[in-house]
Amino acid sequence: MRTPSLLITASPHLGAGASTPEIMWNVVVSLAPLVAAAAYFFGPSAVLVVAAATAGALVTERVFGRRGTLGDGSAAITGILLGLTLPAGLPLWMAFVGGAFGIGIGKLLFGGLGQNVFNPALLGRAFLQASFPVAMTTFPPLAGAADWWRLRGDNFAWPFASPRALDAVTSASPLGRMKFEQAGTPLSDLVLGTTSGSLGETSGLLILLCGGYLALRNYLNWRIPASIFATVAVLAAGLHAFAPARHPGALFMLFSGGLMLGAMYMATDLVTSPVTNLGCWIFGAGVGLLVVVIRLWGGLAEGVMYSILIMNALVPYLNRWTQPRLFGSTPARPAT
Repeated sequence: MRTPSLLITASPHLGAGASTPEIMWNVVVSLAPLVAAAAYFFGPSAVLVVAAATAGALVTERVFGRRGTLGDGSAAITGILLGLTLPAGLPLWMAFVGGAFGIGIGKLLFGGLGQNVFNPALLGRAFLQASFPVAMTTFPPLAGAADWWRLRGDNFAWPFASPRALDAVTSASPLGRMKFEQAGTPLSDLVLGTTSGSLGETSGLLILLCGGYLALRNYLNWRIPASIFATVAVLAAGLHAFAPARHPGALFMLFSGGLMLGAMYMATDLVTSPVTNLGCWIFGAGVGLLVVVIRLWGGLAEGVMYSILIMNALVPYLNRWTQPRLFGSTPARPAT
């Protein structure tokens, strides 16, 4: 039988290069080195906290989500990202509740994947920050070779029970030292990750490499992190030149705190970021501006979480304002 030279089939005639599960599970794979780095710096507590947050997200997705949605990997990403924003000594039940809140309120309440307005992982962290501010700002020191196996906090505390007294001292994050003590941190420690803070504040260089893999695979819009980094760098450099004793330089602002993780993995969320390239540039610039303002003049040392959530709320308007004009079309005239 002769094969026809022209085969006519039903639409659509163009298919996407990658399915949603393929993209999501690639993101999960790219997060594995970050979890491994957190475990290297903070010991088993890092793995326990990430696992608890992921379990909370997966259980909530399985119980209240539609059948079969666990396979797309979105709930796993939410749990892992949430876990990376938490301190190593956080009680595991808090991490579990944060994952459940992020999926239940941040995703399923809006209708499921693709319909949520806010990044679920950041919404879960915002809930924990408001509910348990002391636990969320208690950062244990890095694990040493001699005590790597020791838990970095009261991970197994009972829900709503007072934590037991710890024999280990806590350590301020680089942003906390800069904001409240006017003390800097060597750039090499920020780049390599040998600093205290949340699990995902380790090794800015590794985060850039893992996020760069996603950008090369076209799984994230590189314009968003580029716009965030450029805005933060320009503002920080200008303020540092104006008042060097009061404001840190650009490299410190870029590699400290959760900016790298937020810019590469959370601001680029395909659901809660703009769909147009111009909108992505504006979105990233807004996040960068808010980060600098909150860090330098706000009451908190870090501002990445709130900056991204605020800009998430503006995404529908950015999509509307930055839609390109269709050639050959004319604006609709008002009815008379």
